[in-house]
Amino acid sequence: MSNQQKLTGLRPFYVMEITGHAAQIEASGRTVMHMESGEPGAPPAPRVREAVAAALDQPQKYTHSAGQIELRRALVDYYKAQHGVAVDPGSLMVTMGSSSGFILAFLAAFGRGAKIAVTRPGYPAYLNTLDGLGMEAVEIPVSAEAGWRLTASDIEAAYAREKFDGLLFASPANPTGAAVTREGLKEIVEVCARLGVRFISDEIYHGLDYRGPSVSALEFTRDAIVINSFSKYYCMTGWRIGWMVLPEDIFQRAYMLQQNLFIAAPTLSQIAGRVALGERDYSEEQKAQYAVNRHALAEGLAQFGLATASEGDGAFYAYVDFSRYTNDSLGFCLNMLDEVGVAATPGIDFDRLNGNRFVRFSYAGTRATIDEGLNRIESFLKRR
Repeated sequence: MSNQQKLTGLRPFYVMEITGHAAQIEASGRTVMHMESGEPGAPPAPRVREAVAAALDQPQKYTHSAGQIELRRALVDYYKAQHGVAVDPGSLMVTMGSSSGFILAFLAAFGRGAKIAVTRPGYPAYLNTLDGLGMEAVEIPVSAEAGWRLTASDIEAAYAREKFDGLLFASPANPTGAAVTREGLKEIVEVCARLGVRFISDEIYHGLDYRGPSVSALEFTRDAIVINSFSKYYCMTGWRIGWMVLPEDIFQRAYMLQQNLFIAAPTLSQIAGRVALGERDYSEEQKAQYAVNRHALAEGLAQFGLATASEGDGAFYAYVDFSRYTNDSLGFCLNMLDEVGVAATPGIDFDRLNGNRFVRFSYAGTRATIDEGLNRIESFLKRR
């Protein structure tokens, strides 16, 4: 089988399968240390929950398909405060999480059969969504030696090998936590413009940079499609609420698709999101805990001889080379879950070619989960 055959086609979302298997184990009475999903361990801020509770007595009708104007205006304020850019509320669209944002972006900006470049390793839903929409992913490999960071020269080299219509890029990234510098992002935006490649900036881990403020593509261009979400920084994964900033030339098409595919994002979640934008102090408290977990996890894994377990630049993941223990990351993760009750994500979710050697751990949970998880991982590895 060729490498290209290995990389194409719809595949399971393995992290969800691990989570499902963990639920079965917990139903039997055993405990599981959940280090597989990018799920913050804390609930949304107290004021968010209070606002939603107060709204429960009111009819929850559909909102405007682009989202409540109050939320969109709050997002305008967000971009002014966080990025120093003026965004027209008419360019904003509230979505059912970033997932529907990807679907709308692909369908609005590209035709069937379009080629969209993504990094490898990368978020598995990129590949599966593109496959489901009849589009093709062109993977650009990034390496541990380069800090898993994409560069403008990587893009140029990939484009020379195989032309593509768009580039979807996340900084900070899942699964590696890699984030490019401000200058690096500017160069990526510029090379895409020079090549005539539509740039889609996945900014859902913004706020979770540990080196400094997150940088938005909107600081360099208004031609990019920007996708963001309340899931990670605002601790609202299950609320399924996100947003997009769209260039003028595709907004109307995206809006019509939203009307017909999703109607509108959930009303209660829009109320929650509007309040969450004003509760950044609470989110920063959670981020401080992730920073503690980040160091503890990297330090603990290094004691097992996993020197490649770097702390990463952002998000809340460690992408770790386990090749000294396994060449089958899925089997390894399933055995670790069954034997010691630690749930982690196999690298094949993120890299269908070389992910068999890697495991991703999330440190978005509590410190107690990290500490107990490390104890159990040590016990598991000693048996190897």
